Amino acid sequence: MASFVSHTSVDCRNAYELSEWWKRLLDYTDDPDDPNEPGDEECMILDPGTGHRILFIEVPEEKTVKNRLHFDLRPRAGTRDEEIQRVREMGAAEVADLRGKFGPGTGWVWFADPEGNDFCILRSEEEMSRT
Repeated sequence: MASFVSHTSVDCRNAYELSEWWKRLLDYTDDPDDPNEPGDEECMILDPGTGHRILFIEVPEEKTVKNRLHFDLRPRAGTRDEEIQRVREMGAAEVADLRGKFGPGTGWVWFADPEGNDFCILRSEEEMSRT
């Protein structure tokens, strides 16, 4: 017997606002049977292609230290650097630029979402196939 990941949960201060931000970033949608509304204390978004779900849950405490679990994201189209620019324009805070850490064309950029949750932008699969 084994378990499977039902969804990924993210603690936050404002579930609706953060789910809307991540929905734009990932091109996810609301669950059609349970759409998110302002003021909801739990908001689920999902990838219409894979069915992956992320649940944002309001908690009273602020984030205070680096996440022990975070998302590593690859662009669906385009390049890592184009996605980095888009993420910056969406208001993500850059924590560290680790591009080139392991040689030319390698690495990632570490960001924080509007509530400080960590995530990284990696090279696209197309970029990876060129090395």
